[in-house]
Amino acid sequence: MERKVTKSESAADQAAAAQRHSTTAAIMVSAAAAVGGFLFGFDTAVINGAVSAIQGRFQLSSFLIGLAVACALLGSALGAWFAGRLADRIGRVRVMLIAAVLFGLSALGAGLAWNEWPFIFWRVVGGLGIGIASVIAPAYIAEVAPARLRGRLGSLQQLAIVTGIFVALLSDAFLANRAGGSANQLWLGLPAWRWMFLVGLVPAIVYGVLSLEIPESPRYLVAKGELKRAGQVLTQVLGLVKPEVKVEEIRRSLHLETKPSLSDLRGPRAGLLPIVWVGILLSVFQQFVGINVIFYYSTTLWRSVGFTEADALTITVITSVTNVLVTLIAIALVDKIGRKPLLLAGSAGMAVSLGTMAVCFTQSTLVGGAPKLDQPWGTIALVAANLYVVFFGASWGPVVWVLLGEMYPNRIRAAGLAVAAAAQWIANFAITTTFPVLSQGIALWFAYGVYAFFAALSFVFVFGRVHETKGMELEEMTGEARQPALDQRSGNAPAPDSTTRQQESADPGQQ
Repeated sequence: MERKVTKSESAADQAAAAQRHSTTAAIMVSAAAAVGGFLFGFDTAVINGAVSAIQGRFQLSSFLIGLAVACALLGSALGAWFAGRLADRIGRVRVMLIAAVLFGLSALGAGLAWNEWPFIFWRVVGGLGIGIASVIAPAYIAEVAPARLRGRLGSLQQLAIVTGIFVALLSDAFLANRAGGSANQLWLGLPAWRWMFLVGLVPAIVYGVLSLEIPESPRYLVAKGELKRAGQVLTQVLGLVKPEVKVEEIRRSLHLETKPSLSDLRGPRAGLLPIVWVGILLSVFQQFVGINVIFYYSTTLWRSVGFTEADALTITVITSVTNVLVTLIAIALVDKIGRKPLLLAGSAGMAVSLGTMAVCFTQSTLVGGAPKLDQPWGTIALVAANLYVVFFGASWGPVVWVLLGEMYPNRIRAAGLAVAAAAQWIANFAITTTFPVLSQGIALWFAYGVYAFFAALSFVFVFGRVHETKGMELEEMTGEARQPALDQRSGNAPAPDSTTRQQESADPGQQ
């Protein structure tokens, strides 16, 4: 006997279908935006396999090779600083297109540079694109993602970054092995190291094409008064039946009576709002634990431990694969156990693994002016380095980007992200430029000891200053230590209803 379908069941089926459609749409547009993260990772890591060849080709000192590696980071800081204001002025999607063009120009310029200064210039141009992508991708994803998926979709940025790192290192290894060495000629009379940069033109074009296909951020559209278009995007991406309610909620939270600017970040603590300082320190700690030493210099590092160039490149690729896999773990956990527990676990694990590496390098000796590790210390250092990548990749790598994309009030999100990202690139530059000098002697134990200290300090900071944002709508973010109430039956943090959210965002003084 055929069962009769009730109206309530039919409505439930339609609601479920609408949610599935909105989930798919949100994933697709977030993935397209995260391609900027792929270029971010690719462009920063591609120099890993080319460091030795560039140093030999241009006859660079330790300081200049450090500058050649780190110069992109100065451009990144500059790009990040201006990205927020530019995104608020011309829109998120147009800024993505600008980043794609900068990436493409950098790939061509760096690959064809005739001496160190043009090379450094084009790397700075690529850095501008990296800085822009580091701000715009997490901001855009946070602004289009539903609250129930925002942590996982926000983590796509880090997944794209580590995938870009992996592809860059894999490409470096393939090209170097094909030519018999990164300095040897490959195709069209060009050495392999030049092709390492030139292949970056392909993902830059892909990013530009995808940016033309995704909708503008609904929160940017509301800020510009395009309420109807914002409602259409909310319906398309979030599957809202009555998007005008959400549009009004966004409008209230934006405080449209004045235009957003960096002056909105001013506060009583050293000139900035407390939430802005939290973002800056999250960014600084993410870099001061030394993660990019592994991805910028690991080939040189493992050669000092006794591996050949080919073996060192292979180990670097394996490390990057590990980074991708643990990022997938973080994506699976971030919306279940929350942001803060992941950060705390990561800080503790990094402090131990980095401390182990520091101990290992106290046993190093100088051979030909470079540090050399005998066994079993070389193996222990290799294991500790990969455990360090595991702890970072499952916590501080993706979670910091999730928090930076979601923890600011709507009104200052782009500006707050810009300041935090600029601080991150400056910190990255400081770490990257100091490492080559330290690696010339036996002071590597000191370098890893410093990174271990900052990892331990990051635990204290997160425990005392970072607040959980799991399950909160963007319109709830006030920059204060307020968490959603727990559902007594399930223990989960439910998304508040529209009435509650509107009440919370109606008073401008509470944002």
